[in-house]
Amino acid sequence: MEKLSSILLVDDDSTNNFLNELLLKSLDVTDRLLVAENGAQALHLLVQQVAPEEPALILLDVNMPGMNGIQFLEAYQDLPAAQRAATVIIMLTTTMDARDLARLDELSIAGLVSKPLTKEKVANILQLHFQRQLPNQ
Repeated sequence: MEKLSSILLVDDDSTNNFLNELLLKSLDVTDRLLVAENGAQALHLLVQQVAPEEPALILLDVNMPGMNGIQFLEAYQDLPAAQRAATVIIMLTTTMDARDLARLDELSIAGLVSKPLTKEKVANILQLHFQRQLPNQ
């Protein structure tokens, strides 16, 4: 399988980030994993061009202190379209408020995935959004 250029994990829960990193590394889907603990850190990574290229995939938590996932998406819309074009954003969530769901319909996300992230969910994301399959799938 051709690997993704990079993946950005955005979650305030360090345990979730650790487990998601372990999962993604074990599946060998990318050589470059970036981690941010809130939307402001993630936006900083993107604006400051910390990554050599835009992440192919952003896995974004909805509920975080400071800048939450929805606020990140609102700020993300202000980035140049060319910068956003090659990135797929998937929201990771445990529960969603009806108002949050309505707001997400207005923002450019590729989908919602319930926590925890699993091999099957990663395989589904890769198939749906990148037309790729995990090895031995």
